[in-house]
Amino acid sequence: MAIEIKKEHIGITGIKGPLVIIEGIKGIGFDEMVEIRLPDGTECHGKVLESSEEAVVVQLFESSTGINPKSARVIFKGKPFEIGVSERMLGRIFDGLGRPIDGLFEIIPEEVRNVNGEPLNPVVRAYPREYIETGISGIDLMNTLVRGQKLPIFSAAGLPHNELAAQIAAQARLAGEEAGNFAVVFVAMGIKHDDAFFFINNFEETGALKNVALFLNLADDPTIERIIIPRVALTFAEFLAYEKGKHVLVILTDMTSYCEALREVANARGEVPARKGFPGYMYSDLSTIYERAGRVEGREGSITQVPILTMPSDDITHPVPDLTGYITEGQIVLSRDLNGKGIYPCIDILPSLSRLMKDSIGKGYTREDHPHLFMQLYACYARVKEVRSIASIIGEEELGEVDKAYLKFGNEFEKKLINQGFNEARTMEESLNLGWEMLSLLPKVELSGLSEEEIEKYYSGEEE
Repeated sequence: MAIEIKKEHIGITGIKGPLVIIEGIKGIGFDEMVEIRLPDGTECHGKVLESSEEAVVVQLFESSTGINPKSARVIFKGKPFEIGVSERMLGRIFDGLGRPIDGLFEIIPEEVRNVNGEPLNPVVRAYPREYIETGISGIDLMNTLVRGQKLPIFSAAGLPHNELAAQIAAQARLAGEEAGNFAVVFVAMGIKHDDAFFFINNFEETGALKNVALFLNLADDPTIERIIIPRVALTFAEFLAYEKGKHVLVILTDMTSYCEALREVANARGEVPARKGFPGYMYSDLSTIYERAGRVEGREGSITQVPILTMPSDDITHPVPDLTGYITEGQIVLSRDLNGKGIYPCIDILPSLSRLMKDSIGKGYTREDHPHLFMQLYACYARVKEVRSIASIIGEEELGEVDKAYLKFGNEFEKKLINQGFNEARTMEESLNLGWEMLSLLPKVELSGLSEEEIEKYYSGEEE
């Protein structure tokens, strides 16, 4: 066991918002926990952001209001931020620092862990396999989520990403005998109070809360808490996955709020900004979160991540979605156009992609026809976009019979396959069958991506 070496110092050199500057103390480590005790017994907590021979910069978790720089007693803990973890945290609600906020009993930890985790040797990573069923056809059929994958959702202001996040958390499950070996860790960052109430209320009503650990950081909570909360939640997820053998789905919303908190802290420290004012190290910082997903050789469990982010001004080239796309394995893009048509969830199939699904669908995983079926649906829907462009110029009545069939296919594909109820959970079998129902609206001759055996078995359209 490591020996804690505490250091104490009386007095603070300067306070700049949530940042505290202390001079005259040496040997302080980066990311070290700090406790500030005031004469009236009040305690403030923070962590070291910068340490040098001249000064130490501390980021407070609470407000700096009321701190007397001359009399404050600063205690450096000699260790990074740690939390106690236990399997009994499932079914509970916590703040950004991992403290219970649901009014129930305190958690008695089974282990105490550093929230920064431990670097994972790529050699011991196992390739992600088997799928997680979300009950949403636009994901299960067209962008299958794989255990150990990082699959972000790119949304925008006004789109129903909160509803989609709640639906995935409530409906996600494993197929077959492993169904009971599943847990969800839900992380909400910088959300409004009514959104927090929505998540809690939804999980309680659906009965999903018993298998969910909910970590909440509200918009009026300290900025630094927004930076720590995903690491706190992932530390618990790693405990469940690698010590308890569970397959854990971690949902992180909204990563844009996280990145803006990172920018706020960087600006307060006077760092030179990069693109859009974000710090130049944002890529490496995001990787310390995203790369904690995966599977480990010799361990039964896995961690799957679904980060959700809102793209400012619907700009997919914005630094947050841009850097996220580099680190993760695909993306699910929500469409403002489909949302305007009343389609929920408004998943835009064409720019969406799950890079790892090809090795986790088909015979032995989902169904033998799945690989060819989803590719054929994708190709046909891409053709729909072309036909709609032509129809907007010459009019639908001037289109040929095949093009009219594609228009009908496109409308039905959006209304019946992509569109589904907020509380509607479809099995993988139902989604696959629905895909064939859509393809059956087209002539057989158009289904060049499917084998004759598959068409003979599943196609239900009219004979030519």
